[in-house]
Amino acid sequence: MLAAPGGGAVSGLGRPGATDATPTLATLAAPGGGAVSGLGRPGATDTPLMETALGPVLLFGLVGVALLFDFMNGLHDAANSIATVVSTRVLKPRTAVMWAAFFNFIAFAVFGLHVANTIGTGIVDANIIDAHVIFGALTGAIAWNAFTWALGLPSSSSHALIGGLAGAGVAKAGWGAVVFGGLGKTALGIVLSPLLGFVLAQLIAVVVLWANIRSTPFAVDRRFRVLQLISAGLYSLGHGGNDAQKTMGIIAVLLYSQGMLGATFHVPFWVVIACQLAMALGTLMGGWRIVHTMGTRITHLKPIQGFCAETGGAITLFLATGFGVPVSTTHTITGAIIGVGAARRTAAVRWHIAQRIVIAWVITLPAAALISAIVYFGTSRF
Repeated sequence: MLAAPGGGAVSGLGRPGATDATPTLATLAAPGGGAVSGLGRPGATDTPLMETALGPVLLFGLVGVALLFDFMNGLHDAANSIATVVSTRVLKPRTAVMWAAFFNFIAFAVFGLHVANTIGTGIVDANIIDAHVIFGALTGAIAWNAFTWALGLPSSSSHALIGGLAGAGVAKAGWGAVVFGGLGKTALGIVLSPLLGFVLAQLIAVVVLWANIRSTPFAVDRRFRVLQLISAGLYSLGHGGNDAQKTMGIIAVLLYSQGMLGATFHVPFWVVIACQLAMALGTLMGGWRIVHTMGTRITHLKPIQGFCAETGGAITLFLATGFGVPVSTTHTITGAIIGVGAARRTAAVRWHIAQRIVIAWVITLPAAALISAIVYFGTSRF
């Protein structure tokens, strides 16, 4: 029996003649607080999330795989939060990691945990998700992240996971398992987030450069070294609000499906801490390959350009989170960095590097989906 808004109980999820069944992922709170029964589709039924109970070894093994994905996320996406502030030498790498990790951590308190719900219910039909689907999705995303990390390409960990979920879900139940509304919104974000980041960063760069046209280079550099600390913090806050929660959602769904969270879905505090530590460790251990690509190979950055790129990226992430649109922080900051470079002159952007990044973006979803489908077919027989 679930609690209704205002404190009253809702028997049988509010359907005439329905009975009180074990809570499932389909009854998770939707963005805005409302419960979604059967994912809101006519005729859908509330069925248990996992077909069978998992043993402790398998359950914690899947939690470990999820944390490994979060570590890989640190190699990829968390590097975006510190690339500009490290490349402009405003902060040393280790200090920048701690700075980004702090704002990533507090983001869940600022924005809530809506992204965790989106990962669980907005890509594939939650009623078909089981341990094999989750393992396939995580494995596909990890494999693709490792491949692009080896090439130093900032592909999106978020879209790798989304592609992985879609691929494993289709492998199990066919194309009818895909929630095309949520997947379409994500695809729209792929296009709009880098464009908006590009436009905003370019406009901010033009305004800031004109506002400081009479200042000496030394004064501008000193002023924006301080301001870039703020912009880096805001971007990391946006990163945590729109991206860092996906592994929290995966682990929480696993625990909830096994009855370890009680009748109400929530993300335990230890899960938040574990995911943030895994992400920060990944950034510390190997994210510098992508920091180099993002901060130096696309275009040369000074503190004033770093401030403009981070501010444009942060505004984009704040707007997307406010409207409930899942976007890629990788795409957003890359678009913003290119926008800042183009604000100086078009030749300041190394377009061949940008072209390689765009190619990685385009193939991330289908590549991760294919790998996850193969993993699902290979493991579902056991």
